[in-house]
Amino acid sequence: MIDDIQDEMNQAEWRLKVFDSLSYPTLILKPDQTILAANRRFHEKNKTHGAQIIGRTCQEICSEQHHLSHFSCSGTVCPLQRLLVTKQPQSVVLKNIDEHGNEVWEERVFSPIATGEEEIKYIIVSIRDVTAVKHLEKKYSDVRELIDKVVQSSVSGIMAADRKGEIILMNKAAEDLFGYSARDANRVNIEDFYPSGVARQIMRKLRDENIGEKGKLPITQVNIITRDGVEIPVEMTAAIIYEDDGREAATAAIFNDLREKMAVQKKLEEAESQLFQSEKLASLGRLAAGVAHEINNPLTSILLYGNLMREKLAPDHPLLGILSYVLEDAERCKDIVKNLLAYSRQTRPAKEVFFLNNLVGESLRLIRDQKLFMNVNIVKNLDEYQILINADKNQLCQVLINLIINAFDAMEGSGTLTLTTYRDRKAGKAYIEIADTGGGIPSENLSKVFDPFFTTKEVGKGTGLGLSMAYGIMEENHGKISIKSTGPEGTTILLELPEEQVSNEFHFMSIG
Repeated sequence: MIDDIQDEMNQAEWRLKVFDSLSYPTLILKPDQTILAANRRFHEKNKTHGAQIIGRTCQEICSEQHHLSHFSCSGTVCPLQRLLVTKQPQSVVLKNIDEHGNEVWEERVFSPIATGEEEIKYIIVSIRDVTAVKHLEKKYSDVRELIDKVVQSSVSGIMAADRKGEIILMNKAAEDLFGYSARDANRVNIEDFYPSGVARQIMRKLRDENIGEKGKLPITQVNIITRDGVEIPVEMTAAIIYEDDGREAATAAIFNDLREKMAVQKKLEEAESQLFQSEKLASLGRLAAGVAHEINNPLTSILLYGNLMREKLAPDHPLLGILSYVLEDAERCKDIVKNLLAYSRQTRPAKEVFFLNNLVGESLRLIRDQKLFMNVNIVKNLDEYQILINADKNQLCQVLINLIINAFDAMEGSGTLTLTTYRDRKAGKAYIEIADTGGGIPSENLSKVFDPFFTTKEVGKGTGLGLSMAYGIMEENHGKISIKSTGPEGTTILLELPEEQVSNEFHFMSIG
């Protein structure tokens, strides 16, 4: 009997030593929240002793001992109550303020001790300081929030996909670029964002160490496909995201829309081309003027003495035919010199205000060879609004007549010639389009059509000065001439001029 009592005392002492050696502050409670025991770590942390807390409830010691006020679970459902209902361990994380005014976080774990009949007799409460963990969580959360803000505020489209190609991230710029919302993107695969086969090509390049660093794609230009099926040129970089063991986890890409950049680049190239063309025409104009004057004097002598000689020869003279050929070629040279002098003109345009539609009608009437119209259907799509321009009317008539005759030549005498006028009110521009149904301009000739002396006509049928003169005239009148379209179905030439801005009162008076 004495031995049994001694064994129980030894076991009790052993359990007390284990309880006191626990590294976390720990309490033993009865179901009514009465504190039965507290280990040494609890007393050390809270500066208490047994008489202060043993036999009292949590609420009592919190109200009586100011320095233990943090021990209250006020504001939350007491885990002990849930434990008594569920008979399962419960936990709660509480935030408090320590004696120095700092935030501290505690995790309290409530574990039941039940009798054989599963009646809960005691509850062990372990209290763990999780302040460091909470601070790390907050720091991690702040970093994630910052990264998310950076990603979402980026003007570049940013997108990420998992190994299956399912979208896991899409920022606002990417939504605008591709036309999908982040929610919609979850229902499509990454391959749907590119033309067929392009996504797989990108992945092959990402894995190819000969292209760059493994798992990284240098800046590359590709086309993407929007939700509406529109292909858009973009500049992209991409990278593979790896797990710690080297396995591929996801891919991420950054996209920049190239449409605006390419449009600006195209305008810059056009401006450079126009500047080069203007400089070239100016230089050639000065050269042409000098050459024309130098040739004109001997040419005049040839024609004068040639005609005198023809008058002296008998009608059956054997040299009369040869002389006729000489005079014919001299007349052709005279026309070339005349064109050169017109091309190199130094006079300023004699500007006047007139209706654009009237210019079209007058130009058609001034074409001398009316037989050109016999097998050509002329369609006039003239704007109902009477568009006013301020330019040299005679010069523009010359341009329009040359373009119409070129169109007749391109159609080889039969087809449809369409003359269209319209305006862009916001831009303050007026336009004339001359469209034919000829065979079009070969692509290799497009860059040369406005060059002086360039012609595809047979020798003797064209000097190649028509379009270059038209280019110069349009420049002098602050306008532009360009090839709007060309192909097997025909060619459309576009003339652009500034629209004359006048009051409505003046406009209606002019019409009347």
